[in-house]
Amino acid sequence: MEQRKLGSTGPTVSALGLGCMGMSEVYGPADRGESIATVHAALDAGITLLDTGDFYAMGHNEMLVREALKDVPREKVQISVKFGALRGPAGEFAGMDTRPAATKNFLAYSLQRLGTDHIDVYRPARLDPNVPIEETIGGLADLVKAGYIRHIGLSEVGSDTIRRAHAVHPIADLQIEYSLIERGIERDILKTCRELGISITAYGVLARGLISGHWSKDSGKTGRDYRLMTPRFQGANLDANLALAEQLRAIATEIGATPAQVAIAWVAAQGKEIVPLVGARTRNRLTEALGAAKVTLTQAHLAALAKAFPPDVASGTRYAAEQMAHLDSEKPATR
Repeated sequence: MEQRKLGSTGPTVSALGLGCMGMSEVYGPADRGESIATVHAALDAGITLLDTGDFYAMGHNEMLVREALKDVPREKVQISVKFGALRGPAGEFAGMDTRPAATKNFLAYSLQRLGTDHIDVYRPARLDPNVPIEETIGGLADLVKAGYIRHIGLSEVGSDTIRRAHAVHPIADLQIEYSLIERGIERDILKTCRELGISITAYGVLARGLISGHWSKDSGKTGRDYRLMTPRFQGANLDANLALAEQLRAIATEIGATPAQVAIAWVAAQGKEIVPLVGARTRNRLTEALGAAKVTLTQAHLAALAKAFPPDVASGTRYAAEQMAHLDSEKPATR
């Protein structure tokens, strides 16, 4: 598999990463055995970057990753972990805490759950409004010096925060949503990251399955699926977005690929500093995603996709209003 470097100072990783969140919760029930088999299949295919978070099912996802990697040499994989999100016993989110003391605590638990002595890329899941980003990054820099983490990343923050963070310690990558129907980073964030030598690890490349070619109005209704509570998966918004998915299907048919493969290939084609993360929960979905590497998008294909998917084409916001309010990445740059 093609390799891409995360930032000017970060690790070299596979050109496609595996997002593990859905293997534990959020998108409804997942099969543990199939999840582990999917991680193994990803590694066999050359994927080296695995992304998780300490708050994914309150540590369950990290323990699942540990089980999947128990016979894998540590140097063969890069583990990316998000931290800082607080949760209650009922699963509710209760804010962020990225104070250096709290960060050390989160890290200690992650190292134990993952069964490792270091994390390759460690990042706050969101901006903590009560802690200056300089203080958070300073605490992480101390953990880099101590050898517990190798590189520092960010997640869902805007250009101003990126600059402030990078001034304290080199940032390897920004993890942020990016897809054919979510192109907010093109306003200024992508330019800022390129200027500073920071890569993008793009999640939501299939818009949480919405443009995968597999979602329908009846999907997700058997079991607890977080997506059904988000605006893009509701009512008239869903109808409009599924119509976009059909446009993608038509273009993909002409290309000779699946909608998911074209969507992933489009993100990968936006720059060598961009690494798409796919949230495959089964080996079948993983196999399909891996096929994106064989898709060549010509200028004519790119033009057709640009016409069908202009910026802001999606109906509805990507999160509910209360979550959108906490996204620093939605704030425009001031310089």
